[in-house]
Amino acid sequence: MTSISQDRPFIRALVGVGIAAAALVALAPAAQTTPMRQAVIPGCTPAVAGQPNGKQWPTEPAITIDTAAAHTATLETTCGTVTIALDAAAAPRTVNSFAFLAGEGYFDHTRCHRLTTQGIFVLQCGDPTATGMGGPGYKFGDENLAGAVYPAGTVAMANAGPGTNGSQFFLVYRDTQLPPNYTPFGTITEGMDALTTVAGAGVAGGGADGTPVADVVFNAVTTTQG
Repeated sequence: MTSISQDRPFIRALVGVGIAAAALVALAPAAQTTPMRQAVIPGCTPAVAGQPNGKQWPTEPAITIDTAAAHTATLETTCGTVTIALDAAAAPRTVNSFAFLAGEGYFDHTRCHRLTTQGIFVLQCGDPTATGMGGPGYKFGDENLAGAVYPAGTVAMANAGPGTNGSQFFLVYRDTQLPPNYTPFGTITEGMDALTTVAGAGVAGGGADGTPVADVVFNAVTTTQG
């Protein structure tokens, strides 16, 4: 099994497990700030011109969303649009933070930096540095972990251990077994075909965990309430 983390220094293969245990924190290749870009994949298009704004904040934003309302996130990516129903009732701090960052344009022009195709099946995104080391400057606690499972369509936070959520999150494209350590905060309602395209293109270099061959960039990320 592979874990999902931020600050993952390397990948360690595990005998009998298939692929590795590098926390599903974020992917962190050493001394790499801009990953090598790959060829355009059928179903994907070049990114809209622009760079991540890389904004930083010293503290988690105060909750301003209506936690009883319905919330939707729209990820306009170079490989298709993904729509997510956000669960503000179960994960209010997480959804509030995601909505805040989206409203600040924080996710715009960022690349999804990690794809896993063995052991766990996720696309990891939300790091403006595309290295697995980046975040918004603040961290916040875990939510919605009791009985957490990660079937296809789940959207959950990556972390570097308890209480270290920031901006990095992952999209599950195939049922995945993980310990209940990663805050689930949404479910994909449209756009699983985009994830299938990315997963089908594989990992750069032919491995099972690393930079996706498809250049997955968020042209824009928005949220709506109600």
